[in-house]
Amino acid sequence: MKIALIQTRTPATHEAALAHVLPLVREAAAAGAAFIATPEGTNILQKDRAILLPRLRRLDQDLVVAGLRQAAQDLRVWILIGSALVEREDGKAANRSVLISPSGAVTATYDKLHMFDVDLPTGESARESATYEPGDRAVTARAGDLKLGMTVCYDLRFPALYRALALAGAEVMTIPAAFTRPTGQAHWEVLMRARAIETGSFVLAPAQGGRHEDGRGTHGHSIVVAPWGEVLAHLDHDEPGVLLADLDLAAAAKARAAIPALANARAFADPERLG
Repeated sequence: MKIALIQTRTPATHEAALAHVLPLVREAAAAGAAFIATPEGTNILQKDRAILLPRLRRLDQDLVVAGLRQAAQDLRVWILIGSALVEREDGKAANRSVLISPSGAVTATYDKLHMFDVDLPTGESARESATYEPGDRAVTARAGDLKLGMTVCYDLRFPALYRALALAGAEVMTIPAAFTRPTGQAHWEVLMRARAIETGSFVLAPAQGGRHEDGRGTHGHSIVVAPWGEVLAHLDHDEPGVLLADLDLAAAAKARAAIPALANARAFADPERLG
């Protein structure tokens, strides 16, 4: 199955974001991709909460979501919006991954579980929990022949989530991201390959890249990893673009049969906490 990852440099308004991502989606479809995934924050990126929050809309009212639903229908492709930053029904904000079928219907959503609350050695800090309400459930979904485990960015650092998704039948882990440059340079590829190897799954990681309007810098380097851990395709830069790859969907079963770690794992008592 041919898939495509879209690497973006999402602007700070919905209108500009849609104008930015749509041509890349069309390019991917024209190249034969049946499944197209975009990064985290596809609909808007704005780190100033006072500016961002009044701009957020509910999922069914979001301009970019509506535009990509129409594109999926027009192009007859599956589109995974890596995440849209949206208003929840209770008025709080969510970082939400959205799966759209070739009919334009939303067939699955996942709210990011793990909030990126960190102080980096470079002096940069992030408090995602100050803006977004975390999700409370893991989500699997089907996109044609793809059995997806839906995650977002910082979720990457919590391997128990991916094990749970794999045990639920997921064979393709989607990890759309807006990785910072320092963490991306240090950990991006090795963690993506680790999650693939541990679970015997494909990893699809479309990324934001470059210097954005709101001043943030993101790592780019979108990547596709096979279940045995080899890199099938990657972008070696942070510019907007399209990354294509062909997935042999039998590879997950082969990898899991060769290294049956999912089946061999045993329950154990927690160790004593050291003082």
